[in-house]
Amino acid sequence: MNLFRTKSVEQSIQDTEEPEHRLRRDLSALDLTVFGVGVIIGTGIFVLTGQVARDKAGPAVALSFILAAVVCGLAALCYAEFSSTVPVAGSAYTFSYATLGEFPAWIIGWDLILELALGAAVVSVGWSGYFVSMLDNVGITVPSALANPPGVENGIVNIPAIVLVLLVTGLLILGVKVSSRFNAVIVTVKLAVVLLVIVAGLFFVKGANYTPFIPEAKPSPSVQGAAAPLMQELFGITPVSYGWLGVFAAVAIVFFAYIGFDIVATAAEEARRPQRDLPIGLIGSLVITAVLYAAVSLVVVGMQHYTQLSSAAPLADAFKAVGQPVFATIISVGAVAGLTTVVLILLLGQSRVFFAMSRDGLLPSWLAAVHPRYGTPYRSTLIMGTIVAVLAGFIPLAKLAELVNIGTLFAFLVVSVGVVVLRRTRPDLPRAFRTPLVPLVPILSVLACLFVMLNLPVETWLRFLAWMALGAVLYFAYGARNSRLRGRRTGHVPFTKG
Repeated sequence: MNLFRTKSVEQSIQDTEEPEHRLRRDLSALDLTVFGVGVIIGTGIFVLTGQVARDKAGPAVALSFILAAVVCGLAALCYAEFSSTVPVAGSAYTFSYATLGEFPAWIIGWDLILELALGAAVVSVGWSGYFVSMLDNVGITVPSALANPPGVENGIVNIPAIVLVLLVTGLLILGVKVSSRFNAVIVTVKLAVVLLVIVAGLFFVKGANYTPFIPEAKPSPSVQGAAAPLMQELFGITPVSYGWLGVFAAVAIVFFAYIGFDIVATAAEEARRPQRDLPIGLIGSLVITAVLYAAVSLVVVGMQHYTQLSSAAPLADAFKAVGQPVFATIISVGAVAGLTTVVLILLLGQSRVFFAMSRDGLLPSWLAAVHPRYGTPYRSTLIMGTIVAVLAGFIPLAKLAELVNIGTLFAFLVVSVGVVVLRRTRPDLPRAFRTPLVPLVPILSVLACLFVMLNLPVETWLRFLAWMALGAVLYFAYGARNSRLRGRRTGHVPFTKG
């Protein structure tokens, strides 16, 4: 058994032309950019900005957002080269198959399944909270039993989260163009709210709130045991608040506000001109959101002193503090709109990874069927949508949310390594976009990802390793035996049409 057999770029592209598994190329560069903006801007812009300013960086939180964008930008440059060179659904899974081999590709695919499914479930639960709060503001009360999973505030089932996931799943089955139009409308609403908050907030900014811009450093409250960052356990380095070390420590937190831009790469097979459109979508969405995050963070710390910001709803509470409570409602509308598109795009990415793995035979091949009318992988979309709905409705997810972060970082790291490998193994491939300064940029990307991963708790690492171990068992039990690549090399392709 050859665990590191690679699937050639040519074979990956050829598989996309099979009539029964051909996805429609309906997405433009603008569509992909809007997808990226739609998934990046979520509750982070309304919550994380103030929380990190209060606890880690002070008014210099804007610098943390810019530095985090630079870290993500390094990975985005690597994704841009890969996705334009190998315009195939599956993102990091497909890239790994072409460079590192089948077993590493399976591990990455298994990692992406966890990241995207769990991420969609966690975000839908957050959406439910905002939605129930909005209903309560207009006099409609949803009982706690029907708005929380078992074990959370007398909950039985989170019905709003389930309904959202199922509606979004149906929308994705109807076609990627329909989904992109819906996403464009909601993202427009979301951006309008964000820009309104920035412009309105400027009228209440006080220069004194920016002094000192970088507060004097002080030790953070100590965290011990499995909840402690891995960096602390390995090297005895304890987190620091404020000062330049606090600004850098905040990068590890605000980094997660940008997670999601890589999902643009999962739609590579549905881009009209992938060699041109994918780099624009990846890098463009990151630049737009970095500017918005920096602007929002500067406004919120200017409106209210960083030590007085709330952790639950800092932006809304900052407007209340200056006598403008109506903006709290506007922010809630923006958050509900924002999270709707995040769930949509996470499920889009999830279904495409599932589809790519099934088409390669590493998962049951019947899951790779494309709907004859809508041109979408409807079976994988429906199954994953159902699983996410069950997770959102019945499972308390708070303790598992950080698995989304470590899974994403692991994918970033592998893609960065893969760029260097493919440059050496296939220098002849035409590359419409080339990552600059190779291998320097990929190496910096790997180091940046490792730094952020080391700031995650030990318990997150343990859960991640347990999920990877389960994935390895499934690979040897099913994927290794049913791989189409193995079949091609033995003369028998284990594949059933439809």
